[in-house]
Amino acid sequence: MDFKRLNFTIFCINNVASFLGRNAKEVYHMMQDTNMIDGYIVPCYDVLHTFSKEYIVDDIVQLLQKKGAIV
Repeated sequence: MDFKRLNFTIFCINNVASFLGRNAKEVYHMMQDTNMIDGYIVPCYDVLHTFSKEYIVDDIVQLLQKKGAIV
């Protein structure tokens, strides 16, 4: 993973954690367990990074809900 994708992944984790009121470590493990980082965030970086923070957070939260990681 290159620096810009790593930086974007950290951005996603921190902003989702803030939105959910959880710590970043917990959200990181949640995303790892559901393959969100390697299966969605990193491969879709080119498109995802063009959207607003609110859109990205909402999109990731919805996917985590669909995968059963959050209720």
